[in-house]
Amino acid sequence: MDNLNYGIIGNCRSAALISKEGSIDWCCLPQFDSASVFAKLLDEKKGGSFEILTGDNYKIDQQYHKNTAILVTRYADGENVFEVHDFMPRHHKMNGKYMAPPEIVRYIKYVSGSPKVQFKYNPKLEYAVGETELYIKEDFIASLTHESKYDTLFLYTSFNKKHILEQKETTLKEDGYFLICYHEKILKPTTQKIALELERTKVYWLDWVDKTPTYKKFKDQIIRSAITLKMLTYDKTGAVLAAATTSLPETIGEVRNWDYRFCWIRDASMAIKVVSELGHKNSAKRFLQFIIDLMPDKDEKLQIMYGINKEKKLTEISLDHLDGYKGSKPVRVGNAAYMQKQNDIYGILMDVIYEQLRNFSNDLENGEELWNITKGIVWIVGKHWKEPDKGIWEFRGEDRHFTFSKVLCWVAIDRAIKVAKMFGKTRKLERWTALEQEIKEDIHKNAWNNDINAFVQSYGSRHLDASVLLMEPYGFIHARDPKYVSTVKAIEDGLSNDGLLYRYKNEDDFGLPSSSFTICTFWFINALFKIGEEEKALEYFERLLGYSNHLGLFSEDIDFKTKRLLGNFPQAYSHLALIECAINFSNKQKDERILESIG
Repeated sequence: MDNLNYGIIGNCRSAALISKEGSIDWCCLPQFDSASVFAKLLDEKKGGSFEILTGDNYKIDQQYHKNTAILVTRYADGENVFEVHDFMPRHHKMNGKYMAPPEIVRYIKYVSGSPKVQFKYNPKLEYAVGETELYIKEDFIASLTHESKYDTLFLYTSFNKKHILEQKETTLKEDGYFLICYHEKILKPTTQKIALELERTKVYWLDWVDKTPTYKKFKDQIIRSAITLKMLTYDKTGAVLAAATTSLPETIGEVRNWDYRFCWIRDASMAIKVVSELGHKNSAKRFLQFIIDLMPDKDEKLQIMYGINKEKKLTEISLDHLDGYKGSKPVRVGNAAYMQKQNDIYGILMDVIYEQLRNFSNDLENGEELWNITKGIVWIVGKHWKEPDKGIWEFRGEDRHFTFSKVLCWVAIDRAIKVAKMFGKTRKLERWTALEQEIKEDIHKNAWNNDINAFVQSYGSRHLDASVLLMEPYGFIHARDPKYVSTVKAIEDGLSNDGLLYRYKNEDDFGLPSSSFTICTFWFINALFKIGEEEKALEYFERLLGYSNHLGLFSEDIDFKTKRLLGNFPQAYSHLALIECAINFSNKQKDERILESIG
């Protein structure tokens, strides 16, 4: 089946996607949101790639070097065997900072025999808008474009440069390398130096994983998802990307194609909460500083998303010269959703602030700034919670009173009260408690539909929505509350398709949704688990894990019929929810379940 069978490599500065056959089909340099240098993913003819070509009789296998972000593709034809170890360098420097240059390393490891291979090096700079010219220089192959914008790329290699550009067959007898650099190197690389970069990068990831707790069940899936979330963080500012790609469609041939190489406050906050639970407090601290830096004024409202370098304007344009993934146009760069109003982000953010204070209270230097943000959030929520918005799914039509947004307004005040108690600030508690109660009563009154016997998508609606499943994890309602149990049952009946969930089934700005939103299925599994249907939840979870690609990676969506991965990839949202589910299954002891049931 045609699928998103890609591995991701990255170094918290940028990332690349490498196909199951070993072709680099997507990479933007020097950082995540730069123009692409390889984009075959979005146009098979024009996009550009770096392919490893062997005879049809070669068997190709691919896996990650255990507990790292180093991708190993193995090519074998009888005794003729070699491997390609792909990675983006990342390791500690002597001053305690990280070495993470805008580079891709392809270390060619000779194993046995006389393997024959062709290297097809075909970069297309600046989203392939104009021609990219290649020149052989003494130390490297230079790629150059200057039609839409001047840009360059450098390829260093131990192989014959002329043979590479002519795609001549090479017989391997020893290890070699390719080093794709955004900047020209001062010191010329060697195979020995590149091998050292490989080992240093391996050590970095092994050390990082060693700081992650081990769990009884689904350990490998938790670690792979955690590494993927780490690769989607941008070290320079602390931002967390929603995904590494743009314009991979929710449905093949349709127009739900968006650029996800930005930091959504909601997605990033949820990811950071999970990463914190795994003990990686530096990522959490950097993200908090990212938020603090974005809120200079006490009355400044948060956007729902920002550029990874804190850009506030994310103008959306279409790259009409690209055909799109499997012909799915348009290819978009930028995202017009940055202008939308979504009231839930304040609750999401307050929840993260509360969790950081709870987990790392002795190690936060910015307590006064966080208290200032807390007061500002309460003021904004108090002033605006009764207003409609676009909701979590970013409906581009008219604003509505979405249940999820209202619940997260309640979360904002609930967590602010908890933070106030932590800081010993009791002066505002009476007023804040009254506001919390007012929002809660409003939700119970207006979001509950007696006919459907469930909380619904928006006030006065009859539509179900998977986002209301989060009422329990955020503490708005107890898992065994009859209203929550019946909501889960209604969503199972109305939104589940063989264990895969729709976000919603009502028509939106682009018609009826036709694929499953992966995170919603994880939410549903968690909800079943919480209401006591643990065997069914585990069955659905194990089945869902089987829909990942060959490396255990998930995109945003899954096709209901074919189970093909769809949408941007890999998706931070999907992997953070996977971790939450896996931890639930791993941690819950039998006596805890009995006590919860009694409670």
